[in-house]
Amino acid sequence: MTLGALLSSLLAGTFGRYFGRRTGIWVGVLLNLTGITIQISTRSKGVLYLGRLVLGASNGFLTTFSNIYTSEIAPAHLRGVMVGFFAFWVNVGSIVGAVVNYYFSTVLDKRCFLVPLGLLYIVPTILGMGLFFVPESPRWLLYRGRRDEGRSSLVRLRGDSVEEKFVDIEWAEMVRGMEEEKKDRNGVRWIDIFRGANLRRTIICYAFLQIAGVDKPFQYTIMFVYIVALASLIGMYIVREHLGRRSAIITTIIACGLAMMIIGIAGQVQTPDNKRAVGKALIASSAMFSFFYNAGVGMISYPIGTEVVSSGLRAWTMKTGINSIGYVPSSPLWKSVILTLSMGVKYGWIWMASNFLAAIFFYYFLPETKNRSLEEIDEMFENRLGVKDFKLYHTKIAEKALEDIRGSQADNGGTWTEIEKGVVIQHVEKVEKGGDRKREDMV
Repeated sequence: MTLGALLSSLLAGTFGRYFGRRTGIWVGVLLNLTGITIQISTRSKGVLYLGRLVLGASNGFLTTFSNIYTSEIAPAHLRGVMVGFFAFWVNVGSIVGAVVNYYFSTVLDKRCFLVPLGLLYIVPTILGMGLFFVPESPRWLLYRGRRDEGRSSLVRLRGDSVEEKFVDIEWAEMVRGMEEEKKDRNGVRWIDIFRGANLRRTIICYAFLQIAGVDKPFQYTIMFVYIVALASLIGMYIVREHLGRRSAIITTIIACGLAMMIIGIAGQVQTPDNKRAVGKALIASSAMFSFFYNAGVGMISYPIGTEVVSSGLRAWTMKTGINSIGYVPSSPLWKSVILTLSMGVKYGWIWMASNFLAAIFFYYFLPETKNRSLEEIDEMFENRLGVKDFKLYHTKIAEKALEDIRGSQADNGGTWTEIEKGVVIQHVEKVEKGGDRKREDMV
């Protein structure tokens, strides 16, 4: 499966550029159904491996394009929660998989593998049916020059949740953002993810996808799985209502490091006489790690990984990051190294060090992106702001978008008083939630 996902990474960037996010999910669904069918219908080991390869390619497409699509269609203030739900549903799938595998592990006929495989049809079938009712990403349509379709897609996605004038403003900001990004470029190529301001964004994205561990196997007992699901919900609430992305990720990754330190200490002091006590410490520290990983690191990694990258390069950066970097923690090679060194639970020292190093990296390199539109984030990275400047920086993209709308509407005799007031109020509220700037300063 890992190999299949790596192979699909060679195609996702180009595929996403020409065929879109929604179509990418469609292909993932079809590959998923095909991979499952191959495994159920064959009795050949070689063909079974082929089915796993196809299923891995499906997993790569679904992981990449579902996160990108959600990130691009979500309103700025809901993007963290909406993309964060990806981690929650992964945990739900782990719960179902663990329970099914447990109960069929003692069945000594073909049902022991046919039933678990057959249940894998459920999710792609529901997802495939749902795709009939959702439009393509308006940002992708805009970048492909299909402006009318993109505008209609945004209107359809927003429905009656906001007034039409604010949809106009959001669309104008997307248009202005695209024009600014393409102003000094002759097309977008994959190599651009390592050039200029994009290099910084690619490094941050890769760092988060390394932590996320997309293909992370279900390593905990069923008891821990329920802790994981609860932690995801708690984490989404805290990040949405209280903490920013940056503070939440640094806090939880330090907590994960402390949990790993406890495991390392347990490995050092373990003797035949205290084996039971050490076992209890391992269970407690594993529960602690599970909670903080899924309340923060695991849940927040996907929103940050999708929003810090350039709009025009999102598919390339995400896909290479997920498959070239994100699978490393769960790779068979790394696990074999741990076994070869005969470290046992002393491996906790390694993960403790890696977590603390990651916390230092994010403290110095990760900016706060909460409640910012993707176009605002593009502007701030292009202006090469320092990490601490992101939180209170007053972006110009919305103002430029307003000027574009004002000029367009003036030609048709339109008025802008109410819309301009709405933009000012909306922006002030956003800044007040994200920083210390006073309302009168903005007015």
